Amino acid sequence: MDQNQGNMQMQPQMQQPMQQPAGQPMQQEQQPMGQPMQQGFTPSYVQVPYQPEAMVTTDYASLKPQFQNVVSGNVVEIAHVKKGYGKTKRVFEDLNLQIPAGKIVGLLGPNGSGKTTMIKMLSGLLAPEAGDITIAGLPVGHQSKGVVAYLPERTYFNEGLKVKEIVGIFRDFYQDFDEPKAYQMMNQLNIDPNIQLKKLSKGNKEKVQLIMVMSRHAKLYLLDEPIAGVDPAARDFILRTILKNYDANGTILISTHLIQDVEAILDDVIMIREGQIVVHQDADSLRAQQGKSIDEIFREVFRYVG
Repeated sequence: MDQNQGNMQMQPQMQQPMQQPAGQPMQQEQQPMGQPMQQGFTPSYVQVPYQPEAMVTTDYASLKPQFQNVVSGNVVEIAHVKKGYGKTKRVFEDLNLQIPAGKIVGLLGPNGSGKTTMIKMLSGLLAPEAGDITIAGLPVGHQSKGVVAYLPERTYFNEGLKVKEIVGIFRDFYQDFDEPKAYQMMNQLNIDPNIQLKKLSKGNKEKVQLIMVMSRHAKLYLLDEPIAGVDPAARDFILRTILKNYDANGTILISTHLIQDVEAILDDVIMIREGQIVVHQDADSLRAQQGKSIDEIFREVFRYVG
């Protein structure tokens, strides 16, 4: 995302002031919190200044405690999964993995290790050749899509739509979509809901996609390289948005190369190499055992990988 995109000047629709008897304060109508927006309703838009210099020193730990130890059990169960592309390229031969609920989990590995293939299988975009995958006890398929929120590496929305029309699609398609929350994030991230997607910058298009995903009360959030290609201030802004808006009962699986930027928010770490899980451990205990940061451990594990 572009550091300057948050400074874009939005032009909100102006409403005629209400007539009010002299000497009495204006009464402003407000949407009840926690209730769905009316069809076609767009809340008033107020620009919030983008202040990157105030974000680069964020203490992520201070944002995390309210999300910890909310639920127990595994949200993801992968058993004896095989997956390849054609006859020559094999990705997984016998993948077994359990991811607990209520965690932020880093999926780390070099290019070609299988990270995106795993995420796409969990989202239902790819099917395994053999084995079983369940999300919150549901087999991957039509039912599991209702509990999985997927943020792909590239934007995929119809650029002819207005942002508020995309909100309407998500509201109608996902029962767990929180429309008031989506508009609140638009306000925070300086996105005008009345603008067409094609008129937004690349960074703001990515913000819209992030808003849609994080406005769901999902069991599993799949984030594929959410901070790739953006400056440090924008990375911090994205991570703050994720931490402050994901459902407390959900698990986040975040795939990234930028380990130093995300390791402060991680509860668990999964390192994958050529389709094999080489590390799966609690982040704090891993750091304590090795006496090093997750980024330093990653560099040692994959020292000879190009």
